[in-house]
This record gives sequence, C-alpha cells and structure tokens, in this order.
Amino acid sequence: MEVHSHISGWITLTPTQPGIYNLLDFSNGMETLLCQTQLPVGKISQMRLILGDNNSVVVDGTTKPLSTPSGQQSGLKFNIHQDLVPNSSYDVRIDFDAGRSVIETGNGSYSLNLVVRAYTELTNGKIKGYVLPAAADAIVHAINGTDTFNAIPKADGYFMFCGLPEGNYSLWFDALDITNYQDSFMPNTTVTFGITNFMPLETRLNEVFQPCF
Repeated sequence: MEVHSHISGWITLTPTQPGIYNLLDFSNGMETLLCQTQLPVGKISQMRLILGDNNSVVVDGTTKPLSTPSGQQSGLKFNIHQDLVPNSSYDVRIDFDAGRSVIETGNGSYSLNLVVRAYTELTNGKIKGYVLPAAADAIVHAINGTDTFNAIPKADGYFMFCGLPEGNYSLWFDALDITNYQDSFMPNTTVTFGITNFMPLETRLNEVFQPCF
C-alpha cells in the first residue's frame, strides 16, 4: 500500500500481515488491519493498493483466476483528502464493494474493476439490523439518491453498513427470486455521523418477507 503526501510524494507502507485475504471475511462490520505507520504532517490526497499476482474469485464453488489490470504496476488508486496535524492518530478504512468490483468478461474469465470507498471514523455512518427468515436469502440495499450500497447478511440475518455518507436512505430487502418471499422496502432511514442506526430484530420478523403463495 502507498499513500500520497503533498510534502513527500508517494510513501510506501509495509503491510502488517502480508498474504492473501478473502474479502468476504470482512463484511458487516468485520475489519482487519492492513498497515500502520507514521506519516509527515500535511495533506494526503490519495492511497493506492499494489496487488500481488495470486488473485482469484470463487464461482459456483470453482476457483477461477482474477485478472487485476494495473493492479501490480500502478496500483489501484482511490481518493482520500485528509489534513494531518501533529500528535494525532488517524484511522482510514477501506470498503470494497465485492459484488460490483468483479466483472465477468465475454470469454468466461473474470477481471477486477475496483469499486471502493475510503472513510474515517468522523465520516462513518452506520446502519445495522437483522433480516429474517434466513430462507429468504436476502441482500440488503441502502439507497440514497443515485448511490446504492449493498450488504450480504450473515447466516443469522445480521447485516451492517459502515462508511455511509450522512443523509436519508431507503432500505430495500431483496429476497432471492427463487424463494417464496417477497421483497420489502423501508423508506426514511436517516444516517448521522457518530450514531448507529439499529433496526430491531422484532421489526424484521414482523414486517420483512411475508411468504408469497
């Protein structure tokens, strides 16, 4: 990983634990530390990930190679504008949208087209809750204007969005088409930095996914 300082240019950060990571292990609020270092005072504008060459995606239980155009050379860049002041600590979180980042090409191979957000604790809007029953096999979408964020719940139905911008969201509980459950839509969920919006378990049981017969 590298970070761009307006004073020192690109600065290389040493990974805390080099290796291969399964991105799906880090969802619904689960995190892992990639790098930790001291940076010069001043403004940072960009970060970039320099990937290794052993990348893959699992499709229907089969592991397939995942090409990463420019991932090993120029790196995968994203913007993060932050003014660093003396004697301060900053946590920068990176959120991958795995569902939108992996693209199937015309010949059956797969390519990484990175869709990523970077945010700090000061810009970390959160929504969490439960989607039940598990048989609905649902995905949760948080929609704010033209922006859509996605969460894949755990086996017990728990889901969590992190790093959401402040604003008013609609939640779409998207049941798998082949199940006997209908989608549900919940408007007017307000996201404010510093507050976690929690959807109670009882609300999901009573209002989400009534069987379709």
